[in-house]
Amino acid sequence: MLPADTIEAYVDAAAAALALPLAPEHRPGVLRYFALASQMAALVNGLPLAVEDEPAPQFVPLSPQDTAP
Repeated sequence: MLPADTIEAYVDAAAAALALPLAPEHRPGVLRYFALASQMAALVNGLPLAVEDEPAPQFVPLSPQDTAP
C-alpha cells in the first residue's frame, strides 16, 4: 500500500496534468478511493504467478445481483 503522502502527491499531480479541477469537498473521498485502490493492487501484486499463468482474454464485470450465492 502506498503511504498517504505519496497518494496525495499522485492525486495532485494527476489532477494538474489532466487540468481536472478537484473541489476541496471531494478531495477526502478521492484520497480514500486511491488508498483503497492501493490496497487492492498490493493484494493482487502479492499473488505468486507461474510461467503458465495467463491473463483472461476478456474481463466482463458482473453486478452483485448477477452473481448466485
